[in-house]
Amino acid sequence: MSWRPKLVALDVDGTLVDGMNVMSPAVRETVRGIRDSGIETVITTGRAIPGVLNTAALLDFDDAYAIASNGAIVFTYNPVEILNLVTFDASEAVRRVLENVPDALVAVEDIGVGYRLNQPFPEGEINGKMTVESVESLIAEPVTRVVIRAPDHSQEEFARLVDDLGLTDTNYYIGYTAWLDLAPEGVSKASGLTYLCDRLGIDAADVLAVGDGNNDVEMLKWAGRGVAMGHGPAALLEVADAVTGTIDEDGLVTELQRYL
Repeated sequence: MSWRPKLVALDVDGTLVDGMNVMSPAVRETVRGIRDSGIETVITTGRAIPGVLNTAALLDFDDAYAIASNGAIVFTYNPVEILNLVTFDASEAVRRVLENVPDALVAVEDIGVGYRLNQPFPEGEINGKMTVESVESLIAEPVTRVVIRAPDHSQEEFARLVDDLGLTDTNYYIGYTAWLDLAPEGVSKASGLTYLCDRLGIDAADVLAVGDGNNDVEMLKWAGRGVAMGHGPAALLEVADAVTGTIDEDGLVTELQRYL
């Protein structure tokens, strides 16, 4: 390809690492090669800041830009310096979900620290410091992100339930499990990248974005070249400019090798 990106935006789970948070040596070497070649390389994820820093450590990255919480936080590391932060009142949305799924687990981001939550989540699903509080305490103030998890429900029934709630004033994403991410309306990985690229003087046309989930749809549509991992959902594959291999096939490596 004659086109070469000026910035590469990379999703984490299912793109950089597998479900066990393992990054293959080929992915690590190739992503480091992209950055060493002079292309701005930005971790762009639904994870909170501690989760981003965990991935950065796997790459041995420092002194870089990142986007966390599905676009609600844009920051640099290390040390962490927040450049842009968007919060919202999630109280009504959380109450509506809990009315229908009273046993759901709820977590709100404790910026730069970890999460405040009503009950412990399954081990390894979220990271950072965990503090247990009441739901009313969690939603008393505006937050950047809310995670709602229903381990005893299937993804399909949880997705149907959430769709029926009509959360029109909130941006939300349903994960591969019974997992719901609530975000400020209008905030996505694409909005976070827009802020960052405006700051860096980079056009969307010069951005390569790679992801595998429903929360990557806006990002892939926005970027000059949006690439979906092969195991991604149909909604993502439909908007992608190209589809690469799955995480087990090191699909990210296949795409990035084009520019090395």
